[in-house]
Amino acid sequence: MAASIKDVAREAGVSIATVSRVLNDVDVVNEETKKKVTEAIKKLDYRPNIVARSLKTQRTRTIGIVIPDISSQFYPEIVRGAEDVSNIYNYNVILCNTDLDMDKEKEYIRVLKEKMVDGVIYMSNSLAPEILSLLQNLKLPTVLVETSERGTSDSEFCSVTIDNEKAAYDAVSYLIKKGNKKVAFIGVNPKVANASALRYEGYKRALEENGLKLDEDLVQFGGLKAVDGDDGISAILKKKAKFDAVFCAGDEIAMGAINALRDKKIKVPSEVDVVGFDNIYTSSIFYPKLTTVEQPTYDMGSVAMRMLIKIINKKDVEQKHYVLEHTLIERDSCK
Repeated sequence: MAASIKDVAREAGVSIATVSRVLNDVDVVNEETKKKVTEAIKKLDYRPNIVARSLKTQRTRTIGIVIPDISSQFYPEIVRGAEDVSNIYNYNVILCNTDLDMDKEKEYIRVLKEKMVDGVIYMSNSLAPEILSLLQNLKLPTVLVETSERGTSDSEFCSVTIDNEKAAYDAVSYLIKKGNKKVAFIGVNPKVANASALRYEGYKRALEENGLKLDEDLVQFGGLKAVDGDDGISAILKKKAKFDAVFCAGDEIAMGAINALRDKKIKVPSEVDVVGFDNIYTSSIFYPKLTTVEQPTYDMGSVAMRMLIKIINKKDVEQKHYVLEHTLIERDSCK
């Protein structure tokens, strides 16, 4: 028969209320008593009734993580960082994959509220105002990760990102310093409210500050998959536009672009330099190994989870918006 909270109290020689305080991490219990209770819990293999406890405390020690694409190599490391921190603080994680579908996003957010999650880490390919309104209306503590904050109020959601505009600026400036004068861009339309779209702004600024004119024939908007890189190169070549480098808003785009160039017998990097973004795992084993912008994905997840747990427990957050450092990783796709 499973041990009860009464059994734990009897084994530790304390009251049921004291065991409850230890289980709920209430600070009034001294360390010696906590140790006795913890040892009793382990000895008896006691498992608290989560449903009963959550009904009483209105807390489930569960956090929802919403990601837009589980097949992407970018998001798993963020989730791993978040989950490692959640384990330290005895929180469980519910992972929700939205398949880039806004209706699915909204449904998952409602389901997470019904499941009484304590908070949400939210990632999306598009930070739509209606999603933000839903999170606000449901009063779900939320931390945004990787997502652009355009359209949010300064006082609303905490976030963890890199400076996507600056990272793209640095990558394109790197290509220009290598002597490239015609840098193409394949990425996300800047009208979309997400982090990837900000990379186009960095691309334009780098051209402008280096005295290069924006050539719209060298710009192709699409998604973040390899097929978008392939399609982007094909569209640019169809316009007969000349280019000596390509900046891609994602590594998968860059790999698709390189494959398309290879199919057209255009050599990378001897004829065209290519830079990606994100430093996903396959960027280091693809041929040629991809020069790319690295995002600190594990840290993004772990910082977000620490912030969210503080918010849930009504503790002060040192700062609301963390902008972590990016790094340009030089490999073989540039001369």
